[in-house]
Amino acid sequence: MTRGQMAITFALVAAATVTTRFLPYVLFPEGRKVPAVITYLGKVLGPAVFGLLVVYCLRHVSLAAPPHGIPELIACLVTIGLYVWKRNMILPMAGGTLTYMLLLQLFF
Repeated sequence: MTRGQMAITFALVAAATVTTRFLPYVLFPEGRKVPAVITYLGKVLGPAVFGLLVVYCLRHVSLAAPPHGIPELIACLVTIGLYVWKRNMILPMAGGTLTYMLLLQLFF
């Protein structure tokens, strides 16, 4: 990639980032009612994305072959427990991932 192409790519990425950051403020200014469809999407997209992430992460788990999905099950239970305990998304993701990695490295 030439320097000119890199500069154009950088400029386009920067413009896209700035646009996605400021567009909601332009489309939905303070004091104006947010459309019902946007409110609905704000409620359902987070859980939907996490559901897809769970399916994606567990798609190749084999219950027939060792370790029979045990590290994945324990990591999922830790993730659920941390979420129920703190009602936070970052802590369960980090805790579940750390649990899974430690289980794989130390026990399985």
